[in-house]
Amino acid sequence: MRIIFMGTPAFAVPTLEALVADGHAVVAAYSQPPRPGGRRGRELVRSPVHVRAEELGVPVLTPVTLRDAEAQAAFAAHDADVTVVAAYGLILPRAVLEAPRLGCLNVHGSLLPRWRGAAPVQRAILAGDAETGVGIMQMEAGLDTGPVRLEGRTSIDGKNAGQLTDELALMGARLMVEVLRDPDAYPPVAQPAAGITYAEKIRKDEARIDFGGDAAQVARQVAAFCPVPGAFFEHQGERVKVLEAELAEREGLPGEVLDDTLTIACGSGAIRPTRVQRAGRGVMSVAELLRGFTIPVGTRL
Repeated sequence: MRIIFMGTPAFAVPTLEALVADGHAVVAAYSQPPRPGGRRGRELVRSPVHVRAEELGVPVLTPVTLRDAEAQAAFAAHDADVTVVAAYGLILPRAVLEAPRLGCLNVHGSLLPRWRGAAPVQRAILAGDAETGVGIMQMEAGLDTGPVRLEGRTSIDGKNAGQLTDELALMGARLMVEVLRDPDAYPPVAQPAAGITYAEKIRKDEARIDFGGDAAQVARQVAAFCPVPGAFFEHQGERVKVLEAELAEREGLPGEVLDDTLTIACGSGAIRPTRVQRAGRGVMSVAELLRGFTIPVGTRL
């Protein structure tokens, strides 16, 4: 098939690679424009999809918008059979959705209609969902409202957002290739009317650890925000990210440091961080942290 691919972050790269490996003609890759980054934000950094597409010899386009007539005409001129979308980052106008012969198929990282929207992986972890998955969705004008052609499932089972995202990216790539090999074998099925939830974009303030919650919820917060933005607490004016933590059967005042291994009391139960990161430093164990950064027993974080 002649395919237009649209994606931006690392999550989308396996799908792009799978399309090329399966012999499809990927005629263009649309991605978000390069953003300031690198050292002190002085360099323009290409997205992971932009970089990989160029390595694969796929032409890359990075329009700021697809809403003007010129951009839409250029899109239609690719004469694609289908557009494959994976975390592109822009709302697609109707003219773009309807341009390819088979429309637009999206790799969505949840079990629709649960967790429509921007941050389905993090929201599923925060909510304590037992499982999640990927849906290959036929796109329409609404926010993740389209019918689903094929779905895969996986247990969350203590995985953090980074681990789960990587797993879903590979699953989505496999499912997309399967659908495109025989689209008629996977007709679109309307999403259920019940069970709709929305995965709002993650706010920076959500990463601050609330030790007033129960320990299981705090552990989910740590997992949901690992590796980015990183759940954190502050001590002596410095932010410490908690990237991994385990539950501990201890009690105390919320935020109280209970022992010299940094067991921290929550509203109910306690957590014990195992991997942390100080501002401007590398990831380290708690033992390494405490050798150069004193957090006395009895401290309230």
